[in-house]
Amino acid sequence: MGTNSVFDRFRSLDGYAKTLDDFRIKTLTGATVTLVSAFFILLLLGSEYAEYRSVQLKPSLLVDKSRKEKLGINFNVTFPKLPCYVLGLDVMDISGDHQENIGHDIYKTRLDPEGKEISKDKEYDAAKKAKAAFENSKVDSDAPYCGSCYGAEDTPDQCCNTCEEVRDAYTKKSWNLGNPDDIEQCVREGWTEKMKEQAREGCNVHGFIQVNRVAGNFHITSGESFTSGGMHVHNVFNAPYVKLIDFTHHIHHMSFGEQVSTIVNPLDDVRQSAPEGNYQFQYFLKVVGTQFRYINGVTVYSNQYSVTEHERTTGRPEQSAGLPGVFFNYEISPMLIVYTESRHSFTHFLANGCIIIGGIYTVAGLIDAFIYRAERSLKKKMELGKVH
Repeated sequence: MGTNSVFDRFRSLDGYAKTLDDFRIKTLTGATVTLVSAFFILLLLGSEYAEYRSVQLKPSLLVDKSRKEKLGINFNVTFPKLPCYVLGLDVMDISGDHQENIGHDIYKTRLDPEGKEISKDKEYDAAKKAKAAFENSKVDSDAPYCGSCYGAEDTPDQCCNTCEEVRDAYTKKSWNLGNPDDIEQCVREGWTEKMKEQAREGCNVHGFIQVNRVAGNFHITSGESFTSGGMHVHNVFNAPYVKLIDFTHHIHHMSFGEQVSTIVNPLDDVRQSAPEGNYQFQYFLKVVGTQFRYINGVTVYSNQYSVTEHERTTGRPEQSAGLPGVFFNYEISPMLIVYTESRHSFTHFLANGCIIIGGIYTVAGLIDAFIYRAERSLKKKMELGKVH
């Protein structure tokens, strides 16, 4: 007796009271509402599952506390109206660090007037002729040939046997080579004729440089650069046989740090045409460190940047109104943007799934009850003759 009383009291807590099957009525409208609600349940559950499986990228802004001293810059620029032998790349920053006539990890590709790459066979033939000219110069003497470095030698016994070696020796001394026709090696190799042949060519300059993580600039200009009196100087006159210094250019690619597919580089595929000779193009870049923390635990550090442009004529070189060329001035932001990949947890998906099923089931029940009561009310009125 006491046990039954306990069970009766516990049974009274049932929030889902059941009715007998004999008292249940199934209607066509109820079946329709059931099918429609099932369709929406499946649709929303599918959408929720897709969101559960998708990876979201959440940004946050932090102070950049990294102590990386170097910043890598990747670039690819084409100059269709200037030959490779007149172009030089320099880097300088506010710390006083200068890198002049950079050649390491920098590649220059000669282009014909139509913009097509000149075959390596032609370049090989030119080098072969220069070597043959050097060998022929030694025929008349049994003594080993030792060409003069014209005062640029590091040691008394240093030899400069080719025009290129003389140019390199002058570059190391930060001296201006002057007229190549006054250099015996250059005359012997036909350097003047070779430069005349290349004067109408274009040049593609691409590669990778490392700079200090401080404000600075790197620039591509004509003529050799050197340091004189502690100042960075360019010999803009040293562009022999080029009638017009035209810095029309096409920036194929420009990025900072490791390349990430999700980062958009605003300078990619930018074209600029110089309206006249001795024109200067300047790009001012704001570089912001960017970190990607992927869901698989991999962390990638890169950079993104914004850019503004400025251009002007420099007039004739002797007027000292600025250097013609393409200048990239960059500033490093102290902030760091962190993108973190994340995904909803399974409990989040389960909870939302229950909400979808319960919500649609409840709303469908209310709609079915409203339709059923409306049908019954209409049927009673028709039976009473109030509706004709």
